[in-house]
Amino acid sequence: MKKENVVEGVKNAPHRSLFHALGLTEEEQNRPLIGIVSSYNEIVPGHMNIDKIVEAVKLGVAMAGGTPIVFPAIAVCDGIAMGHIGMKYSLVTRDLIADSTEAMALAHGFDGLVMVPNCDKNVPGLLMAAARVNIPSVFVSGGPMLAGRVDGKKTSLSSMFEAVGSYNAGKITYEKLDEFEKKACPTCGSCSGMYTANSMNCLTEVLGMGLKGNGTIPAVYSRRIELAKHAGMAVMDMVEKNICPRDIITKESLINALTVDMALGCSTNTMLHLPAIAHECGIDLNLDIANEISKKTPNLCHLAPSGHAYMEDLEEAGGIYAVMNELSKKDLINKSCITVTGKTVGENIASCKNLNTNIIRPIDNPYSQTGGIAVLKGNLASEGSVVKRAAVDEKMLVHQGPARVFDCEEDAQEAINAGKINKGDVVVIRYEGPKGGPGMREMLNPTSSIMGMGLGDSVALITDGRFSGATRGACVGHITPEAAAGGLIGLVEEGDIISINIKENKIELKVDEEIINERKKNFVPKEKELSGYLKRYAKLVSGGASGAILN
Repeated sequence: MKKENVVEGVKNAPHRSLFHALGLTEEEQNRPLIGIVSSYNEIVPGHMNIDKIVEAVKLGVAMAGGTPIVFPAIAVCDGIAMGHIGMKYSLVTRDLIADSTEAMALAHGFDGLVMVPNCDKNVPGLLMAAARVNIPSVFVSGGPMLAGRVDGKKTSLSSMFEAVGSYNAGKITYEKLDEFEKKACPTCGSCSGMYTANSMNCLTEVLGMGLKGNGTIPAVYSRRIELAKHAGMAVMDMVEKNICPRDIITKESLINALTVDMALGCSTNTMLHLPAIAHECGIDLNLDIANEISKKTPNLCHLAPSGHAYMEDLEEAGGIYAVMNELSKKDLINKSCITVTGKTVGENIASCKNLNTNIIRPIDNPYSQTGGIAVLKGNLASEGSVVKRAAVDEKMLVHQGPARVFDCEEDAQEAINAGKINKGDVVVIRYEGPKGGPGMREMLNPTSSIMGMGLGDSVALITDGRFSGATRGACVGHITPEAAAGGLIGLVEEGDIISINIKENKIELKVDEEIINERKKNFVPKEKELSGYLKRYAKLVSGGASGAILN
């Protein structure tokens, strides 16, 4: 691509003059041009070390005979954006990142790309771009944060949010809350549990787009610098062999990703991102397949917020390849898929052993025989909804209770803080979907408050918005159709009985059909005054069940 479009021949003399303006020698221009997509910024803790990762990638590319050239990608910190208007701008950046990376890559004729993301929407956005551009591409992330420690126990951002709920309920002092604040997030890196960023970085390994350890080697370990150098070398090998993202991201590798997703108990946000990535490859990844995969995939890991293990523990236990190798013992992994190493999945994972069966359960002794994520359907979510089953209290796998209805997150949070939510309630937060939000805000504040107040074994929460990977409890998100699109969630009234049966993958509004039909006659979805990018986004975005893609 590069030689034909921007370097070779008399017609490209003007282009070459501009490369000279960059200080690139003829020797550099005649080597493969490798774009390094740097997500470095000084506001996201998971990105503050990416400048060092990028320098290591550049060195790896140069050592392998390429010319590295850096250009940027944006990233939002979901934790800092949480609970205010900022969260409307989180999911929407996924498509901005994909669009802008596509524009930069194709406008400048790169031969290959090394994507350097880390936090939540940055990883899927760059995976979407890689699939769209379809030139040799490798992923190397900034790496996960080390866990914090409070009272001798490991902790993380989810513990911090829950501590706020505990403080509001009078369960801990302000001094203890302050201690959590100072200790929960002790290093740079993506927050240390199996939240969205780490889920997606782990799945780059499973898809075959990242090298071994990309999802699990902590940000502060020097081995991450070595990994970045190897990523730079790997893309050069891919350029030589012409291995491209759509050779790697196939229906089979996506099924592998969903399978490991279930085994790890990843963030529910993967159920948004994998269909969107598949869409860029021309593959229809219907979420109905998630329950089929869950039925046969044992849940092997309970990382925070589902348990008390963290990313550093998973790395020490053998990482994602060890999980895949464990799953392969029951033929749950397609080993023939090609990867960025130029080798197959089977070749990559063959020698990777499970080094700690307390962190990665053996395949014959799982936490459960079914996967960590479930897709629920019923009259309340005819197109689907998603719950992180692995993080739900056993008592709440089947729950029925009265609806407590709120038209935005802030109203629900106010009621929770005021102690107005009772045991048995089903909190309904609507008009927070892709269109209605817009931007499908995460509901970590209300879910953490419910858990922190000790209501996690008696209160459910459902929304047409979504949840942070740090959320735990009986929290059902992505309800589609959403309220703004005329979905039944918009017709729920205070006190209506809602039934949630995670064991049977069902969610139902227990109201007579005649009453529902009567309500529909007068129902007009609420609309919000919008401007700028959010206005354009709301007009173009699809529902959560199809990945909130832009049509």
